Amino acid sequence: MRILVATDAWHPQVNGVVRTLSQMAKEAPALGAQIEFLAPDGYFTLPMPSYPEIRLALPLPGAVEKRFNAIKPDAVHVATEGPLGHAVRALCMRRGLPFTTSLHTRFPEYLAERLPLPEQWVSDVAWRWLRRFHAPGVAVMAATPTLVTELQSRGFHDVKLWARGVDAQRYRPRAAADRGWKRPVFLTVGRVAVEKNIEAFLALDLPGTKLVVGDGPARASLERKFPNAVFLGARHGEGLAQIYAAADVFVFPSLTDTFGLVMLEALASGVPVAALPADAPRDVLAMAGDMPVGAINSDLRLACLEGLECSREACRDFALTMTWKASAETFLKTIAEANGVVVEPRGGRFRFRRLRRLGRAA
Repeated sequence: MRILVATDAWHPQVNGVVRTLSQMAKEAPALGAQIEFLAPDGYFTLPMPSYPEIRLALPLPGAVEKRFNAIKPDAVHVATEGPLGHAVRALCMRRGLPFTTSLHTRFPEYLAERLPLPEQWVSDVAWRWLRRFHAPGVAVMAATPTLVTELQSRGFHDVKLWARGVDAQRYRPRAAADRGWKRPVFLTVGRVAVEKNIEAFLALDLPGTKLVVGDGPARASLERKFPNAVFLGARHGEGLAQIYAAADVFVFPSLTDTFGLVMLEALASGVPVAALPADAPRDVLAMAGDMPVGAINSDLRLACLEGLECSREACRDFALTMTWKASAETFLKTIAEANGVVVEPRGGRFRFRRLRRLGRAA
């Protein structure tokens, strides 16, 4: 089964959308599917206002359709609401082809933080725009049960749960992880921008070391305001994994993330999570049931101190249940169902029957 995924978020960006799509594509071949991406690489791009790391593609007329026809997909998934997502959505609608979508970013909250307009007005307009964008799709995928319920309450139809996973081989406890920082080490990882609410973490009165991994438009001002915190900039791969393992508590101050893959990466490293009572951390930690893997409190300082009492072994055990293979299986089953395709598990792979080939020129 060949699936075309249209995404405006792609390498070299480092964010949850790119990691999710990349990992899903890595797992798909072993399950009997092939993922082809229609992404900004290969097109002229411009930096997204207030988020220059994201380059918005501006393809020439006909370029997207040419790429679509060359791939000849069996199914289409629109992962983002940018120019490429709009182009593939319009193409499918013009040809009468089914497609699925996914919602990764809370644009209403993101925009409300940046625009000098009444917050409720911005939120209402943005949610109407998102609902209109996703409405023609056969199904829209969301990362957590809470987000599924919220989208349904906001008038989105056929919302399906698509949970995330973690690379537990890369992110793991390490015996010699101490990097010399004064303990306890409180770590946060992510884009250093206003919507991540990192200042709420840095303003806390905590013992030990506050560690920030990531880059973004708010980094310079936060470094000046909080000179005692350690800012390491962006880290990737093995270097990032070692930093996770050296932490005592992972702090997740965001109130707007739809999932927060960084929480799973920390938990896989044996590091408990401390968070504010927002939807994403509530859902992620709820999946652990009674396992003591983190603390949620409207007083983030208390959550951080409570996190020190959590079991590092329990964190690791829970993370091992959240695999990228399971995430990819959910994605492929949702795609198949939306396209009227029967999925038959066979020897660890899927067999897809009654495919209707898409992508032929109209």
